[in-house]
Amino acid sequence: MFDPAFSPLRRAFALALPLLLLGGCDAVVMSPTGDVALQQRNLILFSVAVMLLIIVPVMVLTVLFAWRYRRGNANKVYEPDFDHSTTLELVIWSCPLLIIIALSAVTWTSTHLLDPFRPLERLAPGVPVPSDMKPLTVEVIALDWKWLFIYPDLGIATVNELALPVNVPVRFAITSSDQFNTFYAPTLAGMIYAMPTMRSELNAVLNKPGDSWGYSGNYSGRGYSDMRFKLRGIEAADFDRWVAEVKAAGGILALSNLVELVKPSERVPVMRFASVEQGLFDRTLNRCVEPGKPCMVDLMRRDMETDRGHAHAHGVPEMPPGRSAEPLIGGKPKPALEKVPEEKGSGPNVTAPAQLDPRGALEPGSAHNRDHQ
Repeated sequence: MFDPAFSPLRRAFALALPLLLLGGCDAVVMSPTGDVALQQRNLILFSVAVMLLIIVPVMVLTVLFAWRYRRGNANKVYEPDFDHSTTLELVIWSCPLLIIIALSAVTWTSTHLLDPFRPLERLAPGVPVPSDMKPLTVEVIALDWKWLFIYPDLGIATVNELALPVNVPVRFAITSSDQFNTFYAPTLAGMIYAMPTMRSELNAVLNKPGDSWGYSGNYSGRGYSDMRFKLRGIEAADFDRWVAEVKAAGGILALSNLVELVKPSERVPVMRFASVEQGLFDRTLNRCVEPGKPCMVDLMRRDMETDRGHAHAHGVPEMPPGRSAEPLIGGKPKPALEKVPEEKGSGPNVTAPAQLDPRGALEPGSAHNRDHQ
């Protein structure tokens, strides 16, 4: 029953409360500052608008049919023998088919145009990339639980801070030290996986100055919630000033520092390095950050050379590399069939007979061969 104490003012407040809560949300996906994110936003809006062409009429007709054929309507028409309408069939099947065709065409074209590995062709709508403009290269390494950004052309590096000049194309090289992560800057571009031993790429651009946040979109453990970085869009002149500030801050990012950064840590503050040892991204990619550990690329090269030499010496076709590569840690395991009895050992489920009976040698199926303990 209706509660008289539930006044219209309280009802209005109850309806407005969800709107007030939603007002605190920051719809960063719908507020892009980069051209790639802008095109992705427009693709979302177009897809929603096309799907609403079916959803809205269906919702309206549901209410209309319920009202028209209600029990109290004296003008309703009862047609128990109705079973087919060509016009209705054409509408029911053609409208969804046209929507699917439209969505498929847009998805096909946008998938190729927004390919993260594809170099940018424009800085903004109607503004092509100048032929003499060199993109800024940024190497991204997902660590536990922080982000490392290396600017190889500038010789600097930062942790949990990504500063980009406005209207300058940026080429990201992305990898991870140990776990699968997702490099996600909503105002810049979409999600790109950061995977150990794999190099991914993203081409993007910022068109507006301002600060926003980037995240990891893939759960990676205890420090995942705080694994975020500040994305800063800076005008070209101010970006040069920011680079000078980083170089003035001092600090060197060498292999020994990277070994410490790779170790898991949470809520890491912004760190800046005025100089960077060359090859740190490649060492992370090839899993040879620890001193003395061989790089995967060297192991594969040696494996290929060994296979070629073996095949050439014995006159057999070459086999694909990898089958004889040494593991990253320890030596190559020895097959069990090649081990002597002393090397095999015994497991907890292997027991010896309590007493050896000579009759067991003559009767393999005898119960005397069993353990009666």
